[in-house]
Amino acid sequence: MKNEGKIKLFLVDDDAVFLKSLEIEFIHHTDFIVETYATGELCLANLDKKPDVIILDYHLDGIDKNAMNGIETLDKIKDFDPDIPVVMLSSQDKIDVAISCMHHKAFDYVVKSETSFLRLQKNITAYFHFERIEKELNWYMARM
Repeated sequence: MKNEGKIKLFLVDDDAVFLKSLEIEFIHHTDFIVETYATGELCLANLDKKPDVIILDYHLDGIDKNAMNGIETLDKIKDFDPDIPVVMLSSQDKIDVAISCMHHKAFDYVVKSETSFLRLQKNITAYFHFERIEKELNWYMARM
């Protein structure tokens, strides 16, 4: 984590209303630094800002039908930095979509619903808790 211990979160979704509501939830209920992007291309153009985690919509063609979709964006994020955790977000509750996201190295897959924020917040917290424990374990193992 960077920025004085704060998690930098990128939210990427072409649904402006959902994106804004998710941004408001994270700003009001977490201590994260939140940046929002309406396209995968905009997200990729800002990866040099080094996000700690990215929440990425599976479909990103609401603004431009020729825009990169979520899987293409995910692949490019992983090419840029394979260690950035990416949580895929979609209104599709299909197991094959979730499996495809996981094959493309997404950290998790969350279905859009009224409880999306809570699940996303829990996933991000769990990821960074696990990362901290892993670092501590590696530190202890190196001293043995």
